[in-house]
Amino acid sequence: MKLKSLFVLLLASVLFAMNSCSADPYETLTTSDESTALAKKGLKESPSDLFNYSYTTSEIQLMDLINAYRVSIGLNSLTKNNFSSLKAEEHNNYMIITNTLSHDGFNVRFQDIMNTLGAISVAENVADVYSTPQGVLNAWLNSPAHKKYIIGDFSHFGISIRENTGTGKKYYTNIFAKI
Repeated sequence: MKLKSLFVLLLASVLFAMNSCSADPYETLTTSDESTALAKKGLKESPSDLFNYSYTTSEIQLMDLINAYRVSIGLNSLTKNNFSSLKAEEHNNYMIITNTLSHDGFNVRFQDIMNTLGAISVAENVADVYSTPQGVLNAWLNSPAHKKYIIGDFSHFGISIRENTGTGKKYYTNIFAKI
């Protein structure tokens, strides 16, 4: 009986020590957890304004083209989302470094966007070699696999267009999210 009491006392001491010495949960958050932390603190931030992103003229043009197409077929226009654009830019930088067109790491981007923005679905289109936003949009619309995301049931999107300065090759990543 004394051994059982001693064990319970030891367990309680360990639990108390662990809880009293732990860091404030908001002090150890990564950038991807910022919106969750804001929500826990009772703060509200618009998903489209969560992080800053500076859009290029080409990125704005591609967003406008995608929205014009969606509206022309009776769909809602999508709201620009800075966090998704940052994730798209990260992926473009990866593709430039590896000199490959890919969806590598999509599961991580997907989970990050779901956790950070509360998205219920996420999809991604990528492309390279196209020199204009209209050219890449035409290619995506001519591909059933890519078109299904452009016309999909989404509310927000992010876009990044980056050029490999060594090769001149442009990389496009378009992330769609339903928030």
